[in-house]
Amino acid sequence: MPPSLEPPADFASLRALLTDLPVPDAAAIEAARARQAVLTKPAGSLGRLEDLAVWMAGWQSSARPVLDRPHVVICAGNHGVAAQGVSAFPSDVTHQMVANFRAGGAAINQLASSIGASLEVIALDLDRPTADFTQSPAMNELETIWAFAAGFQAVPGDAHLLVVGEMGIANTTVAAALSAALIGGDPGDWTGPGTGVDAAGVALKAAVIRTALKRHAGILGDPLSVLAALGGRELAAMAGAILAARMRRIPVMLDGYVVSAAALVLHTLSPSALDHCLAGHVSAEPAHRALLAHLGKQPLLDLGLRLGEGSGAALAVPLLKAALACHNGMATFAEAGVSEG
Repeated sequence: MPPSLEPPADFASLRALLTDLPVPDAAAIEAARARQAVLTKPAGSLGRLEDLAVWMAGWQSSARPVLDRPHVVICAGNHGVAAQGVSAFPSDVTHQMVANFRAGGAAINQLASSIGASLEVIALDLDRPTADFTQSPAMNELETIWAFAAGFQAVPGDAHLLVVGEMGIANTTVAAALSAALIGGDPGDWTGPGTGVDAAGVALKAAVIRTALKRHAGILGDPLSVLAALGGRELAAMAGAILAARMRRIPVMLDGYVVSAAALVLHTLSPSALDHCLAGHVSAEPAHRALLAHLGKQPLLDLGLRLGEGSGAALAVPLLKAALACHNGMATFAEAGVSEG
């Protein structure tokens, strides 16, 4: 962020940030489109790769955008609602996986290395889970803003792309609760197996969410209050990182269902808030496709992934790199001496 830009101190200042968001550079977009028009290929023949290159040009304010410095941020948190038996794994696994990330042993470490990305893990008060949202709000405003600020401050200013991922036992239940609260529909429509629970486990998750929605019915019209009541620290932090990237004009690659639910909060507050974001993939979690459709995002990959960690988003980065390689490296018709027809 520019030196004068600080993370929001409360919900009011967060809302204010969303009223004046940076937009793509129209001149750079036009210049990138003009370059695409004279490259040695039929117009539009590289399909979505052409669109991706032009999109990157707008956010980098350059007709020839680059992607040499991708950065992965993984936000981790624990959830009080895990006590309701909604996950196939205990909350200790969040601690254990954070240690694995830091030791370089997880899938995301290998994927980040394969794309030349730096990686940071933000562990958010793992020894103190959020409150069980069937009993009380998961967080208050201060806790939510603290987590939001942790993500907001984690975006390096020189990154060419931010990949957002997460770790948190029970956080697919949280994602489903946020989706049901902010979009509507029956909680069962937003609930899936997550870490691998069976049909009875999925039904339990949906029932838990129904209880939570009933308890918190009075705040469902306010997205930030919904984030506090039904969310988690890692989701608030991811929303913070996504917004900070926007303020710095850094494009974002979103990962799976939980990351998309964090992004949903920003989208609900301001429909243009995610214009700098791509959906890296659609996951195997059944409701992710519907959530992406609501966000207006077409996923780059559909590989049946359900790991989290930013893994699907990292896998999509080579596609973006390929788009830029073609855009920047191809000869023009004039350079190659090829007739334009």
